[in-house]
Amino acid sequence: MKAGMCGFCVFAAFFLGCATQTPPVQQVEGPQSIEAQKKAQAGIVGQVPVKPTLKHKIAVGRMSNESGYGRSLLRDKNDDPLGKQVVDMMVKALVESGSYIVVERPDIELLKDEADLSGKKLDLLGVDALVIGSVTELGRKVVGKTGFLSDSKKQIAFAKLDVRLVDASTGYILTSVSGAGEASTETASVAGFGSQASYDGTLNDAAIREAVSDVVSRLSTELLKRRWQTSVLQAKDDQVFISGGKQQGVLPGMVFEVQTRGERVKSQQTGFFVTLPGKAVAQIKVISNFGETVMEEGSVATIVSGKIDGIALADLIVVAKE
Repeated sequence: MKAGMCGFCVFAAFFLGCATQTPPVQQVEGPQSIEAQKKAQAGIVGQVPVKPTLKHKIAVGRMSNESGYGRSLLRDKNDDPLGKQVVDMMVKALVESGSYIVVERPDIELLKDEADLSGKKLDLLGVDALVIGSVTELGRKVVGKTGFLSDSKKQIAFAKLDVRLVDASTGYILTSVSGAGEASTETASVAGFGSQASYDGTLNDAAIREAVSDVVSRLSTELLKRRWQTSVLQAKDDQVFISGGKQQGVLPGMVFEVQTRGERVKSQQTGFFVTLPGKAVAQIKVISNFGETVMEEGSVATIVSGKIDGIALADLIVVAKE
């Protein structure tokens, strides 16, 4: 029996030693070189029309915790650490999105105190809209599976935010969106061996951060549907200086329409003021940009058709062509 086993082992070793290995697969470049493909892709991207993006001036207002998490009778309505946390996360996400000019509001008193100490006048910037909302859902659960020798557990945290964008001058709700986020961690063990984890308090923070990111993305999508417009800073000789530059997507070669501001009349139906359509008076073409930051940048343009002579600059607006 032992001799038979030895013979089989010798035969197997001989067979494996004589076996040939499959040669490694060699990558073969296609008919078009990689460099040519990259140039073609760059050309396609360059042909995509660039749409200017108006950066709205917004501020984050009240963000409260309206869920059942972390609330007790010992805390009053002003003691809301979760709400303050969401405000900070929201401000950070709005700034990092690059789509807004975010103005400080929650800690405005600190800015006023600092201005008083330094003897400077605090020149506050008005905003177009306020972001107001709350955490409406926040919770967690543990799910898992148990086998003969194996065991797994998964901690899941879920958060939901309901937010509305409110016109700062009228109080009208421009849009309302909801955002949700989820975070989880999982542990597993076999026959008592494996990873072990206790309650993870950071999961709630991660879920809220995901929900905030979802809200900002949805807000940006809604605001991008609006037609871009800006104001005329100055008109001198054949040049027209307008607000908005490279960071808002205004690039040399773009053509815009100059219109007169429509008259504001009050609607008897809704009680709101309605801006009537203006009249197109000229077209301008951007030739260069100036300015360092989004708050002070602008563009220089020339008139390609029409004229704006005799019209007060305050009565003119520049709009993106449809």
